[in-house]
Amino acid sequence: MLHKNPILFRLTTAFLVMGVLLSACATPTTEAPKPTEAPKATAAPAATAAPTAAPTAVPATRGKGGTLKILYWQAPTILNRHLAVGTKDADSSRLVIEPLAAFGPDAKPVAILAAEVPTLDNGGVSKDLMTITWKLKQGVKWSDGSEFSADDVVFTYQYASNKDTAATTAAAYNNIDKVEALDKNTVKVTWKAPNPSYYVAFVASAGAIIQKKQFADWMGTKAKDAPGNLKPIGTGPYKIREFKPGDVVVYDMNENYRDPNKPFFKEVQFKGGGDATTAARAVFQTGDFDYAWNLQIEAAVLAQLISTGGKGEHVAVPSNSIERIMLNSANPDPALGDKRSEPDQKHPFLSDLKVRKAFAMAVDRKTIAEQLYGPQGKATCNYIVGAADVTSTNTDKMDVCQYNIDKANALLEEAGWKKGADGIRAKGGVKMSVVFQTSVNAARQKQQEIIKAGWEKIGVKVELKAIPATVYFDSSASQPDNINHFYADFQMYANSVAPPERTADLELWTTPFIAQKSNQWRLTNLNRYSNPEYDKLFAEYLKEIDPAKRAGLVIKLNDFLVADVALIPLIARAGPNSGRGKDLKGVVPNAWDSEMWNIADWSK
Repeated sequence: MLHKNPILFRLTTAFLVMGVLLSACATPTTEAPKPTEAPKATAAPAATAAPTAAPTAVPATRGKGGTLKILYWQAPTILNRHLAVGTKDADSSRLVIEPLAAFGPDAKPVAILAAEVPTLDNGGVSKDLMTITWKLKQGVKWSDGSEFSADDVVFTYQYASNKDTAATTAAAYNNIDKVEALDKNTVKVTWKAPNPSYYVAFVASAGAIIQKKQFADWMGTKAKDAPGNLKPIGTGPYKIREFKPGDVVVYDMNENYRDPNKPFFKEVQFKGGGDATTAARAVFQTGDFDYAWNLQIEAAVLAQLISTGGKGEHVAVPSNSIERIMLNSANPDPALGDKRSEPDQKHPFLSDLKVRKAFAMAVDRKTIAEQLYGPQGKATCNYIVGAADVTSTNTDKMDVCQYNIDKANALLEEAGWKKGADGIRAKGGVKMSVVFQTSVNAARQKQQEIIKAGWEKIGVKVELKAIPATVYFDSSASQPDNINHFYADFQMYANSVAPPERTADLELWTTPFIAQKSNQWRLTNLNRYSNPEYDKLFAEYLKEIDPAKRAGLVIKLNDFLVADVALIPLIARAGPNSGRGKDLKGVVPNAWDSEMWNIADWSK
């Protein structure tokens, strides 16, 4: 039995859980479905309980299954997880590059490249919480036939922690003192201080192990130009045959995969394109694809697609994914040139807490939840959700969490922002005009309209901007319209499903992780948010090893961000929220890791 890890929090029943499914055979094609008109809305389906264990597995036979077709309507643009920004990049890379351990659907770690999960009970985690020792599976090979070893794990740490690499996974490795290869099958991690979050590094999505031989000459500032970013060599069940960024990844089964009976499918097509509605149609109605990701569709429309199609079923479980509005602490004015959205350029009005509060109080998240999400999500004012231990009950009482147009207007008056003849507020010659951006998605555009209507009621001129998802979530330093550059006043998206341990989510609000030109906009503090009090509280959290006190600090950090309006939480979303064909077996919904976490077990 695994030792009960104090930081692996209990799953909450905060959301209604929808049933799990099995999915339809698809005719091989590399064409993404073209966007089509959504069907007329009908009532949303009632939620049913998700299974607690994987469906009974059909005995796999390597390569027996032909082609598996996966549709992410946001297309992958890079296959190196450590430089990835969007979920589509992280998930498409997971078929190839693997962590030492995953998080399973019960929030507990599951050995992947590790021979076993280190615990306090088996001696893998030291009693003083200063070290964790990983024993690796023996005989594992990279897809090129070379031997996987502890040196690759050590190199992955060196790569991801290198400041000049500007890895998007850097937070997972930030508090490590050293990583050593004790022998070719044993890795020892030593922390800078006692660390109860010992399942952060090398675990789940951010723990992807890359091949030293392939990336050794591409660290630091050269990392972004590595050929391996587009065709990484991995230990996973599949290897890359062809990658067209922004379009499709085609995989062959990895003949060097460690399980001789897996994977079942000879080929995988991971297609990007279309939109959420057409992705749903491609599984539920036409059966052109076996699996469709992120069905962010109006609840009633989704119900119609499912009920009239008959070829697929919905996959949804409670998660810790939050649809949120991000506020830019920096000035995004194009007139600033290279200084645009840089942290030393303070925003002309969002730097005022009263103004931020007014914007938050003019957001009607209840209407957004009822009209657009239904059983796919619920309104929340919390940033951290998904586990009862760390879900705050304090935010419900905060003024910033109440929809109140009158109070929002009063706050702006107090702050000196007066309405002109045109109804737009101004102060010191600066008009309260904002750009509010998000990805192209029918549900998100409707969210924008609801939010815009509220902000216009308090005297704000609002320009809505919808950016194609392949651009918006592109990790390239040369793409000015991505979320990293944040060349707008507000932007909206949801975080990927996060591990049960929330250190990385909390760290991305600290000053050292501010994304800016000097780090190629790759670090995770996209808001340019900086508050010494928050930094101090986070440092206290890192040092705390008592589980109850640590959970209390998570709540304090959450409440700090909400009260300071560092962001405006909207919806606690189901995740995954996908569709699969009725004959696709082995898909186990998981709220704590990638949807592709057990892709080796999928079959028909």
